[in-house]
Amino acid sequence: MIVIVGATGTGKSGLSLAIAEALEARGEGAEIVNADAMQLYRGMDIGTAKLRETERRGIPHHMLDVLDPSEEASVAQFQVDARAAIVDIKARGATPILVGGSGLYVSSVIYNFEFPGTDPEKRAELEAELEARGPGLLHARLAGLDPAAAASIGPSNGRRLVRALEVIAITGEPFGSGLPDENAYWRPTTVLGLTTPRETLTPRLDERVENMWRDGLVEEAAALKPGGLGVTAARAIGYAQALAQLDGTLSREEAIEQTQQLTRKYARRQVSWFKRYPGTTWLDGDDPHRVSAAMARVTP
Repeated sequence: MIVIVGATGTGKSGLSLAIAEALEARGEGAEIVNADAMQLYRGMDIGTAKLRETERRGIPHHMLDVLDPSEEASVAQFQVDARAAIVDIKARGATPILVGGSGLYVSSVIYNFEFPGTDPEKRAELEAELEARGPGLLHARLAGLDPAAAASIGPSNGRRLVRALEVIAITGEPFGSGLPDENAYWRPTTVLGLTTPRETLTPRLDERVENMWRDGLVEEAAALKPGGLGVTAARAIGYAQALAQLDGTLSREEAIEQTQQLTRKYARRQVSWFKRYPGTTWLDGDDPHRVSAAMARVTP
C-alpha cells in the first residue's frame, strides 16, 4: 500500500488524489483510506479540512464520517476498521492509499502492533481516582513507573494517563514498550512524506485558521452541540475554541489566535513523529514535480 504522511497544511490530500488518478490512468484502481482522527467524525468538516464529496474526484474514500461527535475515537478500533478496508481494497485489485497526519493512527495500521486488552475493573478504579483527585497524582504515579510515557503524555491528559496505567497493570511492562515496531511493516508499504519549510508553512496555517472562521466553523460547532460532543471531539483544535467563543469565554480574535498557536504546535509534533519513519521518501509539498516524483517511487 501507499502511505502519505506529513504535517497539516502540506498537501497530503491533494497528493493522494493525484496519485490515485495517475494509477487509474494507467489502468490500476486506487482507493483512499483516511488516517486523520478528527475526520472520522460526522459533521466535523470545516475544522478538519475534510474534502467534500465533490472534491474527491470520484475516488472512493474510506474511514470518513464513521463516528458521531458524541463517540470517543479509539486507535485500537481504527486499526481494525482501517486494515479491513485495506484488505477489501486489495481484494478488488486496487491500490490502497492511506493518508493522514494522526501519527499513532497511521503507525497502528502500517506497523506490526497488537493493542493490549482492557481490564474494566482496573479502568473503573483509575477513572474514579481521576475524577476524585485529578490527573496530577496519576501523572506522578506514571512517572515513577514509566518516565518516558509520563513525559510524552503530560500531566493534564487524564484519559491517556488512565490508559497508560491500565496497560502497565495488565502487562507488567512499561506503556512505551507497546508502541508500534517501526522496523516491521504489517504489509508491503511505500511511505511518502510531505514537507514544507516552516517559514512557508506557518503563515499558511495561520491563514487556514482564519479561513475556517470565515467559512463557518463557529456555526458548525454550534450545530454539533445539541447532539452532544464527547471528550475527543470537544477538545479538537478549532472546535474547542469555537465552542469557547460560543460560550463567551473567548472572543473571536482570542479563539482564532489560540487555534493558530495550537495548530502550529501540532504541526511541529507531526513533523517530529513522522521523521522517525525509516525508509520514507520525503517530497517538497510545493514542488510542481512532486506527483511524478511520487509515482516514480510507487511504481513497481
